[in-house]
Parts: sequence; C-alpha cells; structure tokens
Amino acid sequence: MEKREHVKCLIIGSGPAGYTAAIYAARANLSPVEYCGLQTGGQLTQTTTVENFPGYPEGVDGNEMMMQLRKQAERFGTDLRDGEIVSSDFSSQPYVLTTDRGEEIEADTVIIATGASAKYLGLDDEQKYMGQGVSACATCDGFFYRKRTVAVVGGGDTACEEALYLASLAKKVYMIVRKPFLRASEVMKQRVKDTDNIEVLFEHNTLGLYGQYGVEGAHLVKRMGESDEERYDLPIDGFFLAIGHKPNSDVFKQWLDTDETGYIKTIDGTPCTKLPGVYAAGDVADPHYRQAVTAAASGCKAAIEADRYLRSK
Repeated sequence: MEKREHVKCLIIGSGPAGYTAAIYAARANLSPVEYCGLQTGGQLTQTTTVENFPGYPEGVDGNEMMMQLRKQAERFGTDLRDGEIVSSDFSSQPYVLTTDRGEEIEADTVIIATGASAKYLGLDDEQKYMGQGVSACATCDGFFYRKRTVAVVGGGDTACEEALYLASLAKKVYMIVRKPFLRASEVMKQRVKDTDNIEVLFEHNTLGLYGQYGVEGAHLVKRMGESDEERYDLPIDGFFLAIGHKPNSDVFKQWLDTDETGYIKTIDGTPCTKLPGVYAAGDVADPHYRQAVTAAASGCKAAIEADRYLRSK
C-alpha cells in the first residue's frame, strides 16, 4: 500500500478564503498544501469587474484578482495542486482526506474553503450571458446597473433583499416569481410593496434571455400551462438569480454540523468547527454575507487558528 502523505495544514478550495488562508499559513511556516478544486479561483472567476474589494480603486477583473492572490500564496511557499477532495475521514487524528486521483493525505489541520454554488434555472442563456448581464450577486454587480432596468428571479427573503438593494440603484426592478405569492417574511413583503420602483410579476417563468452583446431582455411566460397562458418579452439590462445557494459541504457533512441548507456551523463567530483542528472559511460557512472581502477575512482567521492549534500541541 502506498504511504500516505502527511501535511501540517491542508486547505481545500481556492477562492478568496482559500488563497488568503494559504498566504497566512505559509507565512506561519505551516507548509500548507492547497487543493484548488474544479473551479480554480472560485466564483469570482465568473465576474468581469470587481469594484468592492479594498485596494482596487479602479476595479479589477475577477480572474486577474484571483491570479494575483494565487501568486501571492505561491510566493510564500504554498503547494498549490489541481484536483479536488472527494472524501474525508475525521474519525481520528490526523485527519485523512482522499483526492479525486485516489491519493490519501493525512492532515494535522484542515481548512475547508470550498465555497457555495449559486443555484441557476438551468437555461443555456444563463451561461451565454454570464458576466454580460447575468449575475447571482446584487451587492457584487448591482453598481453596474445604476439608472437601468433589471429583473430578480425568486420570491423568498433573499430575492426581496436583492430587489430592495437593486431598487436603490436601478431605475426599475422586476421580480419574477413562479408562485402567485412571495415566500418571504411579512416584513420583507411589506418593504417590497412599499418600494415604488419594484414590480412583482407573479406566476411568471423565464424561458430564456436575448441580446446581441449582452442581456437586452427576457422571454417570459405567465401562468405557464394554463388556458390563459401568455408569452411575451420583457426588456431588461440585468438578470439576477436569487433562488438560493448550495454550500459545497457534502464531503464533510458526516463529520461536521451543518444547517438545513448545508452551511457548515462554526463556533461563536470563529472559523472553528466542533472538531479540533478543522476550520471552515468563506461561503461554505457563510449564509449571510457571501462577499469576497468577508471570505478573505475568514480565511485569515482560519489560518491563524490553525497555527495557534498546532503551536499548542
């Protein structure tokens, strides 16, 4: 049997949380090994311009920003690897994790920074116009739609929050809601109702998007499948998905506590999980903010906690 590789600090994921954790862990001489996952750089690689991350007064291309973070992690000695972790065994220490190539790694500490994937409708046009009018983050991309017309898909609290945020920037916000009612809390429903430039389109489904150089409109259907079904095109400049996120935590659920959606639970605002030496950073443990800057901050905290833990041993 092949001998297992042993590492002090294993980082899983390569978004802002993973790379920041790697920078701090490498500078603490933890010799971190980082598995970058299927989407190297995380969700920001699907964003054209990032304007809300400190230090970039003119904004920065999402891919460029993640490459800079990657180079910084490499500079301090992080062992960056392609591939993903497909199974975990946290039953005893050191923890054992298995890669998609079948290799087993023993780790004294593990930082989980696998992120959360936005849920999409499954339309081909969503990928076609990604970064050209399609977004899953209003607070990330809303600024680009000042004084323009946008649509938000969803009827829960998150969709209402996104619509309210966009209403402060955009000229007009449509909410495309599949059901004849909003699933949101009463206070959020009322806020939407009280906002003049939000219009809720109940019993609507999106069939597709159109536009030559970016999103120019959506193909909608009202009361789909009913005798009074109506199809029409709605001119919009931006199309925001707000139907939820799925944390990439399945590999670890057997060992860690998660909420009903799958976000890993951490202790008292720290990145610490219930297992000593196992930390969760970034969107995989953050159902509330999901921002690059908060992910980076939690990656910093996770690496510091890992260093303190190893020193205490």
